[in-house]
Amino acid sequence: MTSVGAEYSEATARRRTQSLPFSHLSIELGHLYREDFDPEGSKLREHFALVAQWVAGAKQRYAPTGKRRPRISTCFLIDDYFAPFSAPKVVVPAIVEAAAEAGLTIDYLAREASCARANEIDLAQLVLAQLVPEPPVDTDGSRPPVLESGWLSNGRRAQEGIAQAMGGRREWTPADQTSARRHSIFVDVELWQDKGGKRVWSCPFLAAVWQLVRLGMVRHNGSPVMVPEEAARLDTAESWEDLPSIVQLNPDADPFCAYQTCSVLSNRFLPVELAVQVILSQIVVDDAVEEAITQRSAAEGFRLPPEIVRRINYVLDGNVAGDP
Repeated sequence: MTSVGAEYSEATARRRTQSLPFSHLSIELGHLYREDFDPEGSKLREHFALVAQWVAGAKQRYAPTGKRRPRISTCFLIDDYFAPFSAPKVVVPAIVEAAAEAGLTIDYLAREASCARANEIDLAQLVLAQLVPEPPVDTDGSRPPVLESGWLSNGRRAQEGIAQAMGGRREWTPADQTSARRHSIFVDVELWQDKGGKRVWSCPFLAAVWQLVRLGMVRHNGSPVMVPEEAARLDTAESWEDLPSIVQLNPDADPFCAYQTCSVLSNRFLPVELAVQVILSQIVVDDAVEEAITQRSAAEGFRLPPEIVRRINYVLDGNVAGDP
């Protein structure tokens, strides 16, 4: 009789986390929404001329110094989720030419719709599953869970003073931020809306997914979801859906993902990016992914802060184009 040996293990233990190439810094040169696009390109030229003034400083501030050449890539985000506009064959050349006039090279072009769904994977839902909300102090259970309500906060919302039957009047209670420094700044973020049986993700939540993708922290069964690809016939593409999630425009570009990010945006994005900070402060990244990134960066002498939100940097200027 031949004996048979069986070995049992968790499926997740056998799963291999695929590594990615990393730059030191990813610089976002802007978001483009329908209302900010003009076919003549004058608004785009103004936008990139101003952005160019900040890019040099961002490279000097956030990229590592030393004997090695810092790896820095640039990216640009197109809104094809909330209000798709024009055609890639019209928009992409206009963006690339306007950036070039300002002395900038766009290495990667990304589609915002891909932050919701990419390569047949519900990317936003995948990130939502990594959300671990901070429990508010003295919660009474009256507020539905985040996964039911679609609302995420950084503390306890204010309680209205109301009259209670046989119990007198309950006093108004102010909002209370979790881990506040001296004074509370309470933020309540809408993550999605369900309309007609379809889930529409909010701008802050998609922006949070976008930051995680740029930081190389999103995996599906160990594999990255949004990976840059070269686009065939980019100059003839009629639909944004015909393009990959991330288009590599510059074949000589440094890697898309980076240890740190910097986004040059209009200060009109300030409320959105504050909401992004609230979301990302309550996201738990896969341990294997986080450990791999931390070890690789440390081996390069580029030590990263442990918190995700501290790896994300901004330049906010009221004159830069963009309207969330």
